[in-house]
Amino acid sequence: MTARSTLGAALAALGAAMLWGTTGTAQALGPDGSDPASVGATRVALGALVLVLLALGSRMPQRTSPGDLAPPAAPARPSAPRASLSLPSPALIAIGGLAVATYQACFFLGVARTGVAVGTVVALGAAPLFTGVLGLFLGETLSRRWLLATAGAVVGVVLLVAGSGSGGAGIDLLGVVAALGAGASYAGYTITARALLLRGANGLRVMATFFTIGALLLAPALLSADLSWLWTRSGVLMVLWLGVIATGVSYVLFQRGLAGLPASTVATLSLAEPVTATLLGVLVLREHLSWLTAVGIVVVVLSLLVMGVRRRARPAVPEPV
Repeated sequence: MTARSTLGAALAALGAAMLWGTTGTAQALGPDGSDPASVGATRVALGALVLVLLALGSRMPQRTSPGDLAPPAAPARPSAPRASLSLPSPALIAIGGLAVATYQACFFLGVARTGVAVGTVVALGAAPLFTGVLGLFLGETLSRRWLLATAGAVVGVVLLVAGSGSGGAGIDLLGVVAALGAGASYAGYTITARALLLRGANGLRVMATFFTIGALLLAPALLSADLSWLWTRSGVLMVLWLGVIATGVSYVLFQRGLAGLPASTVATLSLAEPVTATLLGVLVLREHLSWLTAVGIVVVVLSLLVMGVRRRARPAVPEPV
């Protein structure tokens, strides 16, 4: 993989994280009475629809089953993930779709039980760590530079959230476990997507399948929810942004990043999300920027720059057939 391709993949991963960082501001500008659980389920449903439409328009022969997302004749190569050699494609797809749904459920439960500050720090801090460990099963290595950048970025997120003064319900064991579950879920769909991409699967179809499964699993949450907010002008605009841009477009960029970078690197770059969310809070919502939050932002940015130091080229993901 060329330096230009690597840079393009890194920028795509950062772009995805920055779009995810807009979700909090979008919800803050949305209608009163909208609860996070129903907003999340609606977002995933619309995002799945967008990804399916994009996948149908992608240049790839029509396949007859989810197991055919990866070319059956693709030869095993030294750079191929060991997990993909032992798990069939349908199993990877099922795990990825389940992880999309459990991320939503675990994150909202963790925040509800422990508060925004603790829930966010635990979930976002654990995600790259879980991804790095699981990436070992893909044959990835954890370099000193990755460890330094990830540790620095996690510390930056802690400072960023601590400086925001976000209140919470206190430390709750179930809430902490749920937040850790959210981090593990992120790692789950990141690693399974990376494994399928290394097999030669079409990235758009992988994401579309993941989110379709996730939307179906989250659908029951919409049956008992009050969706009256959805029919307001601000509700429609919020859902369109969250579903089309912050989910559909962001995961197009996400799969582009995963196609060119190790899963662990993409996970660390995703820590640009809270930086974006904080800056939008200050610029759009007129929130106060404390010195501690400012320091946290600088630490995260510097850590991501460390991650961006040029590295030796890695084997490229095969082009979809």
